[in-house]
Amino acid sequence: MDFELTDGQRALQSATTAFARERLGRDTAGDDREERFPRADWQRCARHGVLGWPVPAEYGGSGLDPLSTMIALEALGYGCRDNGLVFAINNHLWGCAVYLLEHGSEEQKKRFLPAMCSGDLIGAQALSEPEAGSDVLALTTRARREGDRYVLDGEKWFISNGPVADLFVVFARTGDEGAPEDRLSAFLVPADLPGVRTVRQLSKLGLRSTPMGVVAFEGVSVPAANLLGTEGAGYQIFLSSIEWERSFMFAGHVGAMQRLLETSVDHVTSRRQFGRQIGSFQGVAHEIADMRIRLELARLMLYKVGWLKSRGRMALLEATITKIVASEGLARTAMAALEVHGARGYLADWQLERELRDALGGPIYAGANGIHRGVLAELMGLTGSLSGTVPARRPRPTRPTDAAAAATAGPTDGGRP
Repeated sequence: MDFELTDGQRALQSATTAFARERLGRDTAGDDREERFPRADWQRCARHGVLGWPVPAEYGGSGLDPLSTMIALEALGYGCRDNGLVFAINNHLWGCAVYLLEHGSEEQKKRFLPAMCSGDLIGAQALSEPEAGSDVLALTTRARREGDRYVLDGEKWFISNGPVADLFVVFARTGDEGAPEDRLSAFLVPADLPGVRTVRQLSKLGLRSTPMGVVAFEGVSVPAANLLGTEGAGYQIFLSSIEWERSFMFAGHVGAMQRLLETSVDHVTSRRQFGRQIGSFQGVAHEIADMRIRLELARLMLYKVGWLKSRGRMALLEATITKIVASEGLARTAMAALEVHGARGYLADWQLERELRDALGGPIYAGANGIHRGVLAELMGLTGSLSGTVPARRPRPTRPTDAAAAATAGPTDGGRP
């Protein structure tokens, strides 16, 4: 494996970092305080090409390969201090656009993807419900066929981007007969259809510039042409796309870890106590060393997933490990950065307390890390199915059971309880 970036990847990394530093997050503290979506920054990202990085050029995107997309997202997380904006972009890409790319018809791709790349459409995924979190097969939202349309009824919770979304990927039950995994379907639902409404916006500890809400679908008439794939294929569509969600959306975490490490090194080499740089004290130096260890391990796993996906290979185990290492690594690094800054780190003006609040969600969303560890245990043959609800037909030797994979749900729900 070659660990050197290509000249093109280095140029992409440098240009993305410069763009993020110079153009984004001018009022990050205010957006966080007011729980305000930074729409102007969203449009700047669209003009820079961020919203179409993994989308082929024929649909309005940049057509970056998976590894280059990883590198660009890492640079975005490094240069942009508004972690909520980065999270919203990832929800748009991996909770919505990737479903169109992998499962949409040619007509659907041409209809929606150019507007998603241009920033005219904000995407979101509507999967989680009050009683259907990790147990995806338990969702109760229904879609009944009526001629050339489906009528959609249900309520979705913890929907990131939900209050500002223009297009939802909605998972709903389309049957009650047969195997449980054949009862779900996925739909492309524009937010301006009658019956789609945001019931309320949810206030969060961190990532507050990404709006999260409860979204209701009340008698929504959806054209059958908006069905993703075939009826009953929703569960398999979900499973086939979660590798992207659980790994690519954490590329920004690695960039944020790099930023926090550099900020902390600058502080401990300039701050003096007892006549010495505080970085010369063993307790502080070890904290900085651990920051670097976490960063390097997370980056190696991140790039391995990008390398595998660029070769069209599965990366289920690697993506699961990446999610755990990157999310927990950032949370620990943010806490360490706050601590080495002492009283300054605790003050809102230094923004490290916001970095910590933003980081604490990572081990929860995209599937709680405890469930991810269960998936890894199952891959090693230590446990059976997490739920025991899915029969062992259509075995996949290289994958965990469907129930285990589904439990590592996507980024849109804040961590399915």
